[in-house]
Amino acid sequence: MADVKIPLLGKTLSEIQGIVHGLGMPGFTAKQIVAWLYDKKVFSIDDMTNLSLKNRERLKENYEIGVTAPIHEMRSVDGTVKYLFCTPEGDYIESVYIPDEDRATLCVSSQVGCKMNCKFCMTGKQGYTNSLTPTQILNQIYSIPERDKLTNIVFMGMGEPFDNLDAVLRSLEILTADYGYAWSPKRITVSTVGLRKGLERFLEESDCHLAVSLHSPFPAQRRELMPAEKAFSITEIIDILRRYDFSKQRRLSFEYIVFKGVNDSMLYAKELIKLLRGLDCRINLIRFHAIPNVDLEGTDMESMLAFRDYLTQHGVFATIRASRGEDIFAACGMLSTAKRQAEKNKETN
Repeated sequence: MADVKIPLLGKTLSEIQGIVHGLGMPGFTAKQIVAWLYDKKVFSIDDMTNLSLKNRERLKENYEIGVTAPIHEMRSVDGTVKYLFCTPEGDYIESVYIPDEDRATLCVSSQVGCKMNCKFCMTGKQGYTNSLTPTQILNQIYSIPERDKLTNIVFMGMGEPFDNLDAVLRSLEILTADYGYAWSPKRITVSTVGLRKGLERFLEESDCHLAVSLHSPFPAQRRELMPAEKAFSITEIIDILRRYDFSKQRRLSFEYIVFKGVNDSMLYAKELIKLLRGLDCRINLIRFHAIPNVDLEGTDMESMLAFRDYLTQHGVFATIRASRGEDIFAACGMLSTAKRQAEKNKETN
C-alpha cells in the first residue's frame, strides 16, 4: 500500500511556509504554492510550473493537492445540482449548487452527520460520525465544475459548523485572505443552531454573515424541535447577539422553517417581533421539505405571505426563501442517507 500523502488544499499560508521551510525550499516558494492552489486552482503539483522540477519532486514525495471529485450528482429542472462526496473513511457528505439569476450559491457541509438531532432535519437522523477537515470542506468548492461561477458560500449543509469551529474558521480564513480566494466576508454565511462558545468565538474571529436557526420564539416548543435549546436557549443567544453591531458589514439573519399548524399563526409572528425587538436583523422564512417518518408538514403559501407581511409591517424585515431542487432529494441529508441505505441493503442481500 502506498504511503498516504498530505493534502495541501486547506493549508493556510503560514502552514505552507512551514512546509517549504522544512523541505529546504526558498521562502518565496510558499506564496507561489498558495497562488497555484487558491488562485489558479490546479489539480496536480506538476502544474506548479514556476517551481523548479527539483522542488516539485521534493514536494510530491509527501504531499498532494488533495482534490476529490464528487462520486454522484443529481440535477434539478430548476438548475440546482446536489453533489455527493465520499470521505477517505468511506462516509458521505453533500453540497448543493444553487444558481439564481446573477447569484450562484454553494451550500457546503461541515460534518458527517450531526449531533444536534433537530426534529425536522434528515442529517440529524443519521447521528454524528465525524467532523470534516478544512481540506474536505474546501474540496466541496474546489472540485465542482461550477467553482468559478460561485458568488456566495453558505455553511448550511450537513453538520453544525460551530461544533467543528476550528476547521470552519480555517476554511473561512482561506476563503477571505488575500493569499487565498480573497472573497469578501459578505459573500459567506455561516448557519448555527446556537452553541455559546462557538457563537462568541465566531463573532470575535470572523466577519462573515451569521444565520441562526430559530423556528420557534417559544423556548419550550423550540426545545421539542431543536434539542440544542436545552443547553443554550434562544433567549441567551439573543442576549449575546445584542452585544454586537450588525448595522454595518456583517448581516444577522434568523432561519425560520414554517410548519403547518405548528408555528405559522400570527401569535408566533407577534412573539418573534417581541423577541427580536431592537436587533438589526432579518428573518428568512423557509418552506419545509418533508422527510420520512416526521409528523411535520409545510404550511401553504398564503399563510407564509401573511406571516411575512405582518413581520415586515411591524419592523422585522422578512423574506420567503424560494424552494429549490425539490425533485432531487431537496432536504439536506436525504441523498447521503439514501446512499447509506443502499449500501446496507447490498450487504444484507
